Amino acid sequence: MSAVLANREFRALWYAEAASVAGDQLTRVALAILVYDRTGSAFWAAGIYALTFLPALAGGLGLSHLADRYRRRTVMVVCSALQAVLVGVMAIPHLPLPVLFLLVIGVPLVQSPAVAAQNATTREVFTDDALYLRSQDLRGITTNTMMLLGLGGGGLLVGAIGTSWALAIDAATFVLATVAVARSVRNRPPAGSKDAGWLDGAKWVFRDRKLRVLLTLSWLVGLAVIPEGLAAPLAQEIGAPAHGVGLLLAADPFGFIVGTFLISHFVPVRLRARLIGVLATASLAVLILFVLKPTLVFALVLLALSGAVGAYQITVMGVFNTIVPNEIRGGAFGAARTGLRVAQGLGVAAGGAVAELIGSSANTIALAGVLGVLIAVPVSVAWSRLGRTDPTPATPVDSPTPARTQSA
Repeated sequence: MSAVLANREFRALWYAEAASVAGDQLTRVALAILVYDRTGSAFWAAGIYALTFLPALAGGLGLSHLADRYRRRTVMVVCSALQAVLVGVMAIPHLPLPVLFLLVIGVPLVQSPAVAAQNATTREVFTDDALYLRSQDLRGITTNTMMLLGLGGGGLLVGAIGTSWALAIDAATFVLATVAVARSVRNRPPAGSKDAGWLDGAKWVFRDRKLRVLLTLSWLVGLAVIPEGLAAPLAQEIGAPAHGVGLLLAADPFGFIVGTFLISHFVPVRLRARLIGVLATASLAVLILFVLKPTLVFALVLLALSGAVGAYQITVMGVFNTIVPNEIRGGAFGAARTGLRVAQGLGVAAGGAVAELIGSSANTIALAGVLGVLIAVPVSVAWSRLGRTDPTPATPVDSPTPARTQSA
């Protein structure tokens, strides 16, 4: 994927995102350990971890529109600098817990418009459709790799250097991201109008039938993520050793990384949108095999396969950003991202409730797979029909690219 990294603007955006994701994983671990050490309460430790996700829901709908109203580079720079300050204050030892909780809420709120601006700017950077989709592939691989590293090494690093230093490192990643974006990304004029409504992007998305169908296929991840929420009881049910929980959590993102690379490398751009429905259905159909009460190895294979075909999510957002007009792309992306987060949260909560009711995590995952397939099949048929009849371009079209890019 060297062709996309040859672009200076994208290199800065890619580096800023990678550094922020790595720092965020470190912060989540550090905060959970910090709060547990000070309170001795598992409830408060889990609560502080949840707070790193929940405010993004409000920010995704309400603040992502800032990426359309103002210069996107300015939004990214200001938000990244604010995050550096907020996380830097968190690093102060013995900070009162109420203050810490307020800061934890503030960071993802500020992050929402920055993520929307970054997403929209990447589409502006790459007008060539094949290059654009490959840039999204690289972002997906990098993000999931950073999450895996955080999952595997965050606790060890925090244990070695302490929570304050871990938070200070995260603050430093935001400083570096701020500098990278300010120096290398063009300062384009605002894409939208300041007179536009705050929810215009969301309204546009939900009025468009093709986008509604597309996002339904994306939000099915709310069922695919259920095994993650049930990793601990599943490990116990299938007789896995103590380290099995970590392996079960890592299997899906590992599969996603492999699947993203394979799709990018072997599937032509013109075919990717046509395969969205097939891959969405397959990612859930694999989970039905959990009814067989798999061994740890078999369970890891199933979760990795589900994650690999689940890499269709990257194509979903690529098609989404191609359909949505540039002037509302920030707000529209915020609506899509918020829906994705809500689906994941509700899916995990529902999975836990069902597992408690029927007394089996494996059967709960299998039921999630059955429900997902029942939803995915008719929605996939609708997506296929819209692709044939709707004049709106449902997928980027291959354009001439160097052989070096095609080999990526």
